[in-house]
Amino acid sequence: MDTEKELPALPKSLKVCLVATLALLIALLLINQPLKTGSALQGIVSFQLAGNAEQALAILQSWGNEGLQWAKLSLWADFLFIPVYCLTLILLTRHCTLDRPGVRERTAARWIRTLFVGAALADVTENVLLLNNLEPPTDAISLAAAISALAKFTALTLGIAGLVIVRAARRHPLAPG
Repeated sequence: MDTEKELPALPKSLKVCLVATLALLIALLLINQPLKTGSALQGIVSFQLAGNAEQALAILQSWGNEGLQWAKLSLWADFLFIPVYCLTLILLTRHCTLDRPGVRERTAARWIRTLFVGAALADVTENVLLLNNLEPPTDAISLAAAISALAKFTALTLGIAGLVIVRAARRHPLAPG
């Protein structure tokens, strides 16, 4: 007899959050298309990672006035995306650890959720800095925005990796005692 448990179906709240996250991500990707230039090969991401005023200014000049409007739209839309992706990742963490009752798994899940919240906070900080760096860019704000972006990407990567590790830690869920 197979005693392996399976995760229950995705809860409605997680499904709604996943759809909203995907829709906003697609919108941000579409908004980013006009921002891809020779100076900003990755669009807004290039601006996020511009570590000095010279790089940031080159990107802004490559965008022109129309591109600047797309950049502002991207940053403001990202403010909506941040809480949605953060909530989605927290709900996903909760769902993926339902059958992981061990102390290590619960502790890991807390750290994973903390990483996702940290990523969201770094993202908000980054957006505020980038909005303030649109005209004229400065070295201090460019560097602070790049550090915030790197903190965000690192926290998201570590959180997702942690979630994969928690899921893979036991090939089979714990059997009922």
